[in-house]
Amino acid sequence: MSHYDLNLEGVERLPLKTFTEKAYLDYSMYVILDRALPHVGDGLKPVQRRIIYAMSELGLSAVSKHKKSARTVGDVLGKFHPHGDSACYEAMVLLAQPFSSRYPFVDGQGNWGSPDDPKSFAAMRYTEARLSPYAQLLLSELGQGTADWVPNFDGTLEEPRVLPARLPNVLLNGGTGIAVGMATDIPPHNLREVAAACIHLLAHPEASVEDLCRHVQGPDFPTEAEIITPRRELVALYRTGNGSLRMRARYERENGDIIITALPHQVSGAKVLEQIAAQMNAKKLPMVEDLRDESDHEHPTRLVITPRSNRVDIPGLMAHLFATTDLERSYRVNLNVIGLDGRPQVKNLVQLLTEWLSFRTETVRRRLQWRLDKVEKRLHILAGLLIAYLNIDEVIRIIREHDEPKPVLMERFGLTDAQAEAILELKLRHLAKLEEMKIRGEQDELSRERDQLRAILGSGELLRNLVRDEIAADAEKFGDDRRSPIVERAAAQALDESALIPSEPLTVVLSRMGWVRAAKGHEVDAAGLSYKSGDGFLSASPGRSNQQAVFIDSTGRTYALAAHTLPSARGQGEPLSGRLSPPDGARFVGVMMGAPDDLYLLATDHGYGFICTLEDMISRNRGGKVVLTVPEGANVLPPVRIRDLERQRLAAATSDGYLLVTVLSDLPRMARGKGNKIISIPPARLKAREEWMVEPALVAEGEVLNVVAGKKFKAVKGPELEEYLGERGRRGRKLPRGFQKVDALNAVIP
Repeated sequence: MSHYDLNLEGVERLPLKTFTEKAYLDYSMYVILDRALPHVGDGLKPVQRRIIYAMSELGLSAVSKHKKSARTVGDVLGKFHPHGDSACYEAMVLLAQPFSSRYPFVDGQGNWGSPDDPKSFAAMRYTEARLSPYAQLLLSELGQGTADWVPNFDGTLEEPRVLPARLPNVLLNGGTGIAVGMATDIPPHNLREVAAACIHLLAHPEASVEDLCRHVQGPDFPTEAEIITPRRELVALYRTGNGSLRMRARYERENGDIIITALPHQVSGAKVLEQIAAQMNAKKLPMVEDLRDESDHEHPTRLVITPRSNRVDIPGLMAHLFATTDLERSYRVNLNVIGLDGRPQVKNLVQLLTEWLSFRTETVRRRLQWRLDKVEKRLHILAGLLIAYLNIDEVIRIIREHDEPKPVLMERFGLTDAQAEAILELKLRHLAKLEEMKIRGEQDELSRERDQLRAILGSGELLRNLVRDEIAADAEKFGDDRRSPIVERAAAQALDESALIPSEPLTVVLSRMGWVRAAKGHEVDAAGLSYKSGDGFLSASPGRSNQQAVFIDSTGRTYALAAHTLPSARGQGEPLSGRLSPPDGARFVGVMMGAPDDLYLLATDHGYGFICTLEDMISRNRGGKVVLTVPEGANVLPPVRIRDLERQRLAAATSDGYLLVTVLSDLPRMARGKGNKIISIPPARLKAREEWMVEPALVAEGEVLNVVAGKKFKAVKGPELEEYLGERGRRGRKLPRGFQKVDALNAVIP
């Protein structure tokens, strides 16, 4: 029998599935309820609550001397929070950083980090801390019967389950947390606005989210950057408890420079400068000349961007930077808190404030009841003391004559045990006649307070009025102006890549073997450049460095490459096949450049063609796109740029010496296709490859058409050119002897 078969008594056997399910559920509930989510009452997570309570127990009030942070962290870990010291100290740092917390609870001394690098704080052995005045709002009522006390982790001490917050800190400081299966993201808010909403809700319990949003304009971060989310989206966010909002940096102009004066919440100025510098290094910000950080103690945020000239479009540049850097940031909002019922729930603004007001009203009721109990207990004692003063001689006699005077006193004067004990503990100096007057004065004062407390506790309206007055007083004492202005702005748009590239003249040159390069300027002798052995000039197109170079191949496909990325003409360039993926056997025919709405004539040597905009030919794909449909057996002719659609005429000639001049605008404008017939060629001759259309030419008024036949040239101009005019798609007229075999046409200025 193996030892695995032993049936040990007291050992519980469980299926692994059941055990793991229970273990994971227990862990997830612990993380949700006891670590990651804030409580609606005080808006704190357990670690934050324990830090603040431990500091109050150490006597670190706002008027005390600062003490080493390590002392506080040691107390928190040893007494209440058995977790890591670095995590605890980091939570304490976040409570102290004025750029992380809207209303900091901890007043730190030493290096507590900076907005550029919030985690650059010194170790806890160097820094010192005490509570801030704002922490009074959590602690001032703690010893007045307002909190439920629970044992600490080892059962030797007690800690408050929830602190008796006087204001809804859950919204004021906000908080983030990731639990198991849920998270919370509550942005901070302005104290005065939230207090006004609470007061409105006390007077109008049926108020809607829209009513409360008249007071709560939106979140209020510890930075002066703008919240640019539209008002309707903010209201929707408060209505559902879910959503997002955007913040945008603020800038101003100063002597031509752009000065960024406020960054979005938790955005590092150093990182923003890195992001802008990276774009400058990649030559994607030609309009920016210089970048520097002039932040100091007087100006915590002062980032300076110097434009290249005063002609730079500043709003356009800043819109691009907002879209491409952390100068504009989005924040998730998820109002997920642990409610009074101990369950996590995403609440809208009305639910959140209603529940907090319920918590606050109960806290005030408990405080008043605790005070009433103390007042009544004291009045009871005072009544006994008064009896003793009125019968002082007999009281002294009983005490002198009896070993156990308490029961005798109780029987003789009808006193309770507590009253008799108080009489026996009287000091001799208090037996003066003056004491009787003091007792009667205290009795009168306490009686008035008792009646007042009973009236408030017995009236819901008086209790609500007290809560309202206390909220208003605290808002007056601790409130401040809104820091994050809410401004509706249009969405930031990144500039088109072409707008970010310097616009310089260049000429793109294409060789017969499909090698490409870009030469600076337009006065370039493209045919005179050096080419590889067996290669030579094919086509060139002038344009600008911020434009696209569009190539067309022998299959009618077009491709586009950014001109500024092409290699310099100082070398022999690089093959287009390295960047593009044309079909097998295809060769490049021509190159085009210009504005997106520039027109080009595309045609095949079967005599068909159409007019196309350059924009319609641009393709981002390596494989390009089919623009020109090529009939079987036909060749694609080099594209011809149209400079003036109305003034230029289209001259088309066949290899067999037929010339036709037509109106250029008769050709259709198309995005893709075969096109219409330009000049008629007998199909049998096309099929046998006995005749075809040569590259057409565009002739403007006053220009001369040159017909090239071998080594001979014929200039056709004026009235002679008119003789070849005809309707598009006709056969045309035969050229004179010697020009029966046409090689090329070109238009020249005489």
